[in-house]
Amino acid sequence: MTTVAYFEEKFVPIAEANVSITCNTLHYGTGCFGGLRGYWNDDEEVLYAFRLVDHYTRFLHSARLLMCQFDYTAQQLADLTVELLSREGWRQNCYIRPIAYKNDGIYRVWLHDSDDKVAIFSQPVGEYLDAEKAGKVCVSAWRRVDDTAIPARGKLNGAYVNSALIKSDAVLAGFDEAIGLNQDGHVSEGSAANFMMIRDGVLITPPITNNVLEGITRRTLLQLAEDELGLPTQERPIDRSELYMAEEAFFCGTGAQVAPIGSIDHRDIGTGKVGELTRQIRDLYFRVVTGREKKYMDWLTPIPVLENA
Repeated sequence: MTTVAYFEEKFVPIAEANVSITCNTLHYGTGCFGGLRGYWNDDEEVLYAFRLVDHYTRFLHSARLLMCQFDYTAQQLADLTVELLSREGWRQNCYIRPIAYKNDGIYRVWLHDSDDKVAIFSQPVGEYLDAEKAGKVCVSAWRRVDDTAIPARGKLNGAYVNSALIKSDAVLAGFDEAIGLNQDGHVSEGSAANFMMIRDGVLITPPITNNVLEGITRRTLLQLAEDELGLPTQERPIDRSELYMAEEAFFCGTGAQVAPIGSIDHRDIGTGKVGELTRQIRDLYFRVVTGREKKYMDWLTPIPVLENA
């Protein structure tokens, strides 16, 4: 159970970390957030936080899109997160949520000259999508938000209405997840995860310019695929019809991690089961984030446990 939050520049009990119903961000979506994970290593009895500074660099980029004015650096936010996790003393996987919000009243539909705040909390987490199961996926009728409307490269609160529309329609229609297309009809990403596929032995993912989040997990997997598995990678546009030609496919992200896809629009991808290369990528990723691949320990931050945690 979550017990503590970083709020109003101090650590407080989670029950005291409250904003008013007049908060501008509550009404207009004028905030941004981050999604980070901590992974518990049972063998070493250590919690490892994954790529903290990289995540907070993106968080600050999202805040810049919203004209947020505060003095935090990515390293300072990473250090605050380490203290937060130490206070919680998690002995299991956890999810970390930093948020930036505008604490003004509701009668302002603009971004500048605002009372910008940062808060951080964490909670235990399971799997957003099943990493062992090949999911049933459809292409959504909803188009992904465009960079000229609400930039998808930032984790902006308001943009996730688009994600919720995509996800709910898919689940209510009997699918596990959906793929959104951009305004040009090319593949963008899932409702809340980047998309990758394998075709002719090449790992392919849409480019950042196709209205996708600049995913930390996406970047991680592209590097691991090339450096450790010798798998060629491409960032290029993907047509909807090309999805059906894929040999393997999966979603990736902090929440989704590596989530295999078994079918798209009722068409099996490969055998319809978890593909061999997807399995290798997934297993390697989990070894990395839990500290079992020592070559990549610089991506991990071990969390010290406080005596009274």
